[in-house]
Amino acid sequence: MKPRSRAFVLGTLLFLSASLLRAADAAPTPEQTVSAISGLLREFLTRVDDPAMHARFWADDLVYTSGKGEVKTKAEIVAGVAAAAQASTAATPRTSYAAEDIRVRPYGAFAALNFRLLIRNPDGTHWYSRNSGAFLWRNGQWQVVTWQATREP
Repeated sequence: MKPRSRAFVLGTLLFLSASLLRAADAAPTPEQTVSAISGLLREFLTRVDDPAMHARFWADDLVYTSGKGEVKTKAEIVAGVAAAAQASTAATPRTSYAAEDIRVRPYGAFAALNFRLLIRNPDGTHWYSRNSGAFLWRNGQWQVVTWQATREP
């Protein structure tokens, strides 16, 4: 192949590669964002005892503020969930979680989430928390960068 032809082919391949990378990292449509984040939230609440789910859900630069005002990082949360998973057995009573009043507001590569969290304890009691999260679209996926939980009285 002639040098000019090689350069043309190489240049075309580089252009196509760059275009594909940009397309893969382009934020989803608003409808796709609402569906993806709502689905991700429901999956997260179903798999809340799974350290891998926490690793997927939270961004590395997460700032999480609990309903008690405790600030935590992703590493702290994942380590805590992993320790709890190791200590539990199939017979360990589980708390379950559900989301109500889910609102996702898309803004391109950013989305705001607000919802009411229902927490059902193994003893039959339950309580609610209002939660807000900020998601960023990075590397082809939505992840939470900040979270705020406020327990309802």
